[in-house]
Amino acid sequence: MKYNVLIVDDEALARKLLSAYVEKDERLALVGMCATASEAFAAIRNNHVDILLLDIHLPDTNGLDLARTCKNIPVIIFTTAYSEHALESYSLDATDYLLKPISPERFKTAIEKGIRRFSQETATVPAAEPVAEPVEFEDYMMVKADYKLNRINFNELKYIEGQHEYVTFHLKERKITALYSLKKLEEQLPEKNFMRVHKSYIVNLNYVTQSDTSNVLLDDISIPIGGSYKDIVKSRLK
Repeated sequence: MKYNVLIVDDEALARKLLSAYVEKDERLALVGMCATASEAFAAIRNNHVDILLLDIHLPDTNGLDLARTCKNIPVIIFTTAYSEHALESYSLDATDYLLKPISPERFKTAIEKGIRRFSQETATVPAAEPVAEPVEFEDYMMVKADYKLNRINFNELKYIEGQHEYVTFHLKERKITALYSLKKLEEQLPEKNFMRVHKSYIVNLNYVTQSDTSNVLLDDISIPIGGSYKDIVKSRLK
């Protein structure tokens, strides 16, 4: 079996060194190298990743925050020049914490540990049963965020804001930010109540109090209407 490895590090030399280590190990297959968290999110969406080699200091986010969203990756190994984050990394259930410069021996030890962990976890997974069709909830949805499942009642959801790979659910009394695709949510939400008005916004029609050619108003919140959405918004709100 080959274990798919993704490298996330903003330093070109570090990526080059780690990729050389990966390529020398016949058990590993390099599926990508990323310099930012945004690139990493895209790579994780498009590839099956077994082992994530993750730098902590990235230009667009903290690697620890990225790790919190990667709950489906069995093995996360941090690679960093700073030792002060070691304790927090283990609280995230990281497999190992490699301090730069990383020697071939230390890299091999971390990979061995990761493969053992991967084998133990997959060995405890029961045989898959036929998957039932998903239940279509009429008035709520469940959203994973901050290690919890959150129930979002549609009648409390005012609008959803897209922010790169994240979305923020704006409810009447709170906000929830999670790693979701706005396009997927547009397909999931009940069409009779929700409408995409902009590449970055979906609104609950029940909260729309006013509209013009450029914006929809949800009480005191103004949401822009994207150029390609103007005709459908005009038609729906007529």
